[in-house]
Amino acid sequence: MSPQEFFKKDYFAEKVGVELLEIKEGYSKARLVITEEHLNAGHRTQGGAIFTLADLALAAAANSHGTLAFSLSSSITFLRGSGPGDILYAEARERYTGRTTGYYQIDITNQEGKLIATFESSVFRKEDKLPFTVGKGGK
Repeated sequence: MSPQEFFKKDYFAEKVGVELLEIKEGYSKARLVITEEHLNAGHRTQGGAIFTLADLALAAAANSHGTLAFSLSSSITFLRGSGPGDILYAEARERYTGRTTGYYQIDITNQEGKLIATFESSVFRKEDKLPFTVGKGGK
């Protein structure tokens, strides 16, 4: 099973429209095209949609080591608004990995490369092995 197939089982992110573009060891990139369905009452991208985009990027990067990882704590800071027609990207980078924990920073940018939000998370790694492996070179 490929990592992309595995993460398609994240049914919420799949239903929202988050697409996983790239996975390397300790890194991932995901995309979300903003439509009317992603908007709040103020006609801006709903914070939960941005959080979901960042969360899937986190999951892919944290699970890239081949063991099941779950978020312990996550926080997001919204810096700039976005709206319909925007394409948002989340790039997750591993900043620390220990025996059972890890720490990740995720930047969410728009199609112009402007920073929309930052997301940080710590994870706990279980001993459960995943049905895929990811090399340092890519998918």
